[in-house]
Amino acid sequence: MLPAEILTSLFPAGHQVTEEGGLLAGTGRLDGQTTVDVIGITGKTYPGVDEALTLAGRILDIAARPDPAPLLFLVDSGSQRMSRRDELMGLSETLAHLAKALWQAERAGHRTIGLLYGGSAAGAFIATALACGELAALPGAWPEVMDLPSMARVTKLSVDMLKEKAATTPVFAPGLDNLFATGAIAEIWDPAQPLSDQLKAVLARPAAGDDRAQWGLDRGGRQKAAAIAREVERLALAHG
Repeated sequence: MLPAEILTSLFPAGHQVTEEGGLLAGTGRLDGQTTVDVIGITGKTYPGVDEALTLAGRILDIAARPDPAPLLFLVDSGSQRMSRRDELMGLSETLAHLAKALWQAERAGHRTIGLLYGGSAAGAFIATALACGELAALPGAWPEVMDLPSMARVTKLSVDMLKEKAATTPVFAPGLDNLFATGAIAEIWDPAQPLSDQLKAVLARPAAGDDRAQWGLDRGGRQKAAAIAREVERLALAHG
């Protein structure tokens, strides 16, 4: 689906979302009473320092408001823009700032929901879609934390070996089905049905904790993650 089609299906009562420089911003109306703040990355834009700071600033402005309007983050990006300029200006720090801005919005009472409708990769994926309180995706989306050639360079394992592991272990593999199996993506929405209804269903549920480890266990994508998460929680409680 194209952004215009997605926005029309999400907001049958109308929206005021505009695009500039590969970034989306505005609001949409789910119905006569519910207004949703919308931000996003579109057109396979590679976010660098400037984009990360712009998005974080918009999110923090929303977080500072007293109303509880939810925040929808639409994502179709490349990976982070690893230019010399961006690296020298602190790309990793600004991406971390963007992720923390989303956490701050959630903490301030604004539900943060990511909707991955295209691609996203590496640090850009982690700091945007994965940093939301809940992440949904549309069929055809293509997320990847790290592509296999890059993973091979980091791990010193051959691409052929990683392909073999990816065939049976979702944590090694890119793509929507694999990220869903690991629990990173909560839901895959049906584009044949009104997206507004699917967004309303998410908002109607109470905001829960981080269930991704349990989803990964239930879906067979991360067999040990839930047990590790419980042990980490136990140790944190034991040490105050």
